[in-house]
Amino acid sequence: MLSLLLASWLTLVELNCENLFDCHHDSLKQDTEWLPASVRKWTPDRYWRKVNNISQEIISCSQESLPDLVALVEVENDSVLRDLTRRSLLRNAGYEYLMTESPDVRGIDVALLYQPFSFRPICYDYLDVTPLEGMRPTRDILYVQGEAISGDTLHVFVVHAPSRFGGEKVTRPNRLLVMERLVGAIRLLPADAKVIVAGDFNDYADSPSLLFLEEQGLQNVTKSAVGTHGAQGTYRYDGRWESIDHILVSPALFGFVEQVYINDAPFLLEEDKKYGGVKPFRTYNGMRYQRGFSDHLPLVVRFLVNS
Repeated sequence: MLSLLLASWLTLVELNCENLFDCHHDSLKQDTEWLPASVRKWTPDRYWRKVNNISQEIISCSQESLPDLVALVEVENDSVLRDLTRRSLLRNAGYEYLMTESPDVRGIDVALLYQPFSFRPICYDYLDVTPLEGMRPTRDILYVQGEAISGDTLHVFVVHAPSRFGGEKVTRPNRLLVMERLVGAIRLLPADAKVIVAGDFNDYADSPSLLFLEEQGLQNVTKSAVGTHGAQGTYRYDGRWESIDHILVSPALFGFVEQVYINDAPFLLEEDKKYGGVKPFRTYNGMRYQRGFSDHLPLVVRFLVNS
């Protein structure tokens, strides 16, 4: 049983950062869109505003204290994570991080921020995914095994599944392939392992890939998550709220989930002038820069860790 040592909560956040790229060209990646001379005019000023916006977004996810764990999607490299944790509004928060170095052609990866006083990594690994024929290389799955402040071992997986570009049915096998790789790794863990899977799945709760995970025993604890300022999902497309971001846990951890919500703080939203209501205040609307945060809203899960 989880026991209380110094705190009664463990807070996990999942956030797709919407293209958190630096301003420097990586000759091995297709990142020229995110350079000062590009069509997006991705200047240092815009980059640093983005870094601080993401920091502010993370800080706002919990009123009591900073999140203990933050699963990040769409981060380019170690330099971006270093700036985020050492030179942004989070610079005094004490976050450390682990991230992948994937074969994704654009150079985007996933990462896990953690508070060393509440989560101590024991080991970590990258789970690579061998592409199907005709499939572009995709992001590795980040796996981190660590000890929570309660003394319990947590197994955290951060996922960014392939997109639906080209059509949902055509690309469905790509996402199922990633889920099979994930499940293969989870099956190697003890039956009573405390597992967390978080990320952008590019699929809905009732999509085959998420249903496959539930068939393997994982519980999608965020499938009904909503915000308190109008958000009915983490993403809005053509006026419809959708959730393609998810957090799932193993049966051994399900009973300790105490609170689940979408962080839709007013400053993370803007008016949806075309369809009505509100939508995430993103960094770019098409190619038009608008100083926003992300096109996704953060998911938050709080675990009660006292007995």
